[in-house]
Amino acid sequence: MELGLAGRRALVTGAGKGIGRGTVQALHAAGARVVAVSRTQADLDSLLRECPGIDPVCVDLSDWEATERALGNVGPVDLLVNNAGVALLQPFLEITKEAFDRSFEVNLRAVIQVSKIVARGLIARGVPGAIVNISSQASQRAITNHSVYSSLASPSFTGATKGALDMLTKAMALELGPHKIRVNAVNPTVVMTAMGRANWLDPQKAKPMLDRIPLGKFAEVEHVVDAILFLLSDRSGMTTGSIVPVDGGFWAS
Repeated sequence: MELGLAGRRALVTGAGKGIGRGTVQALHAAGARVVAVSRTQADLDSLLRECPGIDPVCVDLSDWEATERALGNVGPVDLLVNNAGVALLQPFLEITKEAFDRSFEVNLRAVIQVSKIVARGLIARGVPGAIVNISSQASQRAITNHSVYSSLASPSFTGATKGALDMLTKAMALELGPHKIRVNAVNPTVVMTAMGRANWLDPQKAKPMLDRIPLGKFAEVEHVVDAILFLLSDRSGMTTGSIVPVDGGFWAS
């Protein structure tokens, strides 16, 4: 299926590894011009060797001022993938201020900041666009040690990062829709990135999660990337404000 991404300019955060890196590679292969954002220069250097012609930007998105300097003049962007995220997993009774602040700075605040930069540019140019936020299956199901990452942790919290990201996606879709900017979220299960394999190859650890997934397996990076590319493309031209699970049926269980 032709997605019509050639010639369009896309910005991908968290581009150095995993889903973000796979998204950059797929967009580059599809003929898009890609701005790859990562906080790790070595990852950007190796990605540039794999995908000549991409525009690498090294910045820590938890730093608001540094992000403004790095992306404030990034130029015209048609498509945005907010993939950067952290998962500082702690039991509820052991959540620290540092973990809470870091999680919300990267998983939510950075999404707002980068999306504002891109959306303002789209509106100023008078052109349509698409934004995809990478959320998680943990946004709508309680998972042990994921209080800050996923669920409503206490009455004093405004919401957990991924649950909040899902609602932010809907609010963005509502406000940006009149400007022909579509906003959707992709919510994967465990993904077999290098980190995913390291954390979930132990059969004893994996079994309780796999038992909740009707398809009986975790996702590969390309499963998530395929969903992202579809939502970026005009093939999903009537889809906005949607929360799209790539979870093997986890939410149905």
